[in-house]
Formats: sequence, C-alpha cells, structure tokens
Amino acid sequence: MKKTLTALCLSAALLTGAVMPAQADINLVPQDLSAAPAIPAERLQQLSWLPVDTSHAQTTQLTQSGTQLDVNGLTGAVAAYSLPANQGELTITLSSEVVRNQVFAPNVLVLDENLQPAAWFPSRFFTYQQPGVMSADRLEGVMRLTPALGQQKIYLLVFTTSQDLTQTTTLIDPAKAYAKGTGHAVPDIPDPVAQHSRDGKIKLKVSTSSGASVLVGPLFGSSRPAPVTVGNTQPVAPAAVRSTTAPAAPLVNETESYFNQSIRQAVDQGNIDKALKLLNEAERLGSTSARNTFISSVKGKG
Repeated sequence: MKKTLTALCLSAALLTGAVMPAQADINLVPQDLSAAPAIPAERLQQLSWLPVDTSHAQTTQLTQSGTQLDVNGLTGAVAAYSLPANQGELTITLSSEVVRNQVFAPNVLVLDENLQPAAWFPSRFFTYQQPGVMSADRLEGVMRLTPALGQQKIYLLVFTTSQDLTQTTTLIDPAKAYAKGTGHAVPDIPDPVAQHSRDGKIKLKVSTSSGASVLVGPLFGSSRPAPVTVGNTQPVAPAAVRSTTAPAAPLVNETESYFNQSIRQAVDQGNIDKALKLLNEAERLGSTSARNTFISSVKGKG
C-alpha cells in the first residue's frame, strides 16, 4: 500500500442549466464516510470493474440480469468503474435518464486503488435537470476528484438503495417547460412524477480539469475539520509539531518533477495560493528544488 500522499482531494458542483434549483443544502465536503454503506472487501474484490475511456462518454444499461450487490441496504443493479489515477484531476459527470416516468437514483462510492472508501455521494447529490436539446429529463451531478500521487487507478461504485426506492422525483411538464422558455404564461397543470427504480440508464463522462478542488485528505496539511484520509496513512501532524521533526528524506525524481510541474502550472494560472501550498508540501516531503521553481516561475510570470 502506498504510504506517501495517499489522500484524495475532491470538490463537488452541479451542472448549470436553464433552470437551476438551489443547492445550499448539499454540503458533502468534508465527507462523512461514517454514513456511507459498509460493503465487505471481499464483495468489492469480486466485482468486474469496467475501465473508463476518458475520450468518450460511457453509457450503462442497468438491468436485473446485470451485476447485483444486495448488501447493507443496496438493492438492484450496480455499475463498477475503474478510472485512471495518473492523469491529474478528473471531472466526472454522472447522469441517470428518466425513462417512462422511472429513474434510477444513483449513489456513488469512491474508492482508492486499494478499494478503500475515500468519498461518497448519496442520491440527494444528483438533482433533477430539465431536458435540453440533446438531453432528456435526468438526475445529474458533477464530481471533481484529484487522485494523490502513487495511485494508478481509482474506482467508482454506482448503486441505489432500498430507501431510494421509496422516493420519487418530480419532473417538469413539457408544456410548462415550453411556456417558461418562450416567455408565455405557465399553465396550471400538475407535473409528472418519476418513480425510483432498481434499474435504469446511466451515463458517465470523465475528463481532465484544472479547476479548483476542495481538500478532503491531508494532502497539504490543511487544518480543515474532519478530513477524510484515504488508505492506511497516519494522520498529518499540525504545523507546529512538524517543525520540530527531522527533515524528510529527499524526494524521488518522479515526485520532485510532479511538484515542480504543478507549481509552474499553478503560477501560470495565477493561482499563487495553490502554488504556495504545493511548495510547502513539497518541502515538507524533502524537496530541494521546489522553492527555486516557485521563485523562477513567479519572476517569469512578472
């Protein structure tokens, strides 16, 4: 198991649309993994994890004849994905299409390369989005994950729960949507209601991104409350305690290059705060070139 930088950064945002409901009640960072379903490790290891190609969207039809994982409240079909963890930050859009007034209410459990839970997104994170020119009624959410150094893969397990099956999603009537879009009076008619089901059609789209991420693990020695530590790492000591410890051993060339490149990119993007955090973490881990890289990058920027 990797013991350096096995932390996972993530931030969560929902796609903007023509009509965007308030999302103030959806606060998933820091993650409360104690509320995530406990799945035995041996069951996770038995799953066939489907590799995801970041060059195109992955559509999965969840049916009762597909993979099942009926443990700890999970019910119905599941989807298991394997994502590359060596391409930087990943922006993951997951949508579940409404079909004949039925919809699969997705939950997502994020696991590190050792299949240890790192973060999770309950069904309330995936909110209703109105149909567009190229999209149908759907539940949708966007996750931003930054795998830590040393990992080759991370995993996403998509499932629904018995509790989700007791709930519904209110859609918007097409006549109402048309009236709102054209500026006409909105008719006073009831909206259709979609029942949550054990199966459905989900689409996963993965791309790299340089957007801001929110710290979940102690990658930069953050003092944010209740961080989530990925893997079997030791808690990061406070800064005052770290200053009294012996200097870290020099970084290996690959790790040193990673930090230097990340510092240059952060400075080029004008994100000096991020560059400083990278510098501090690199030097904490034993970097001998990060400071010179930071200084030269700032001078070049100026």
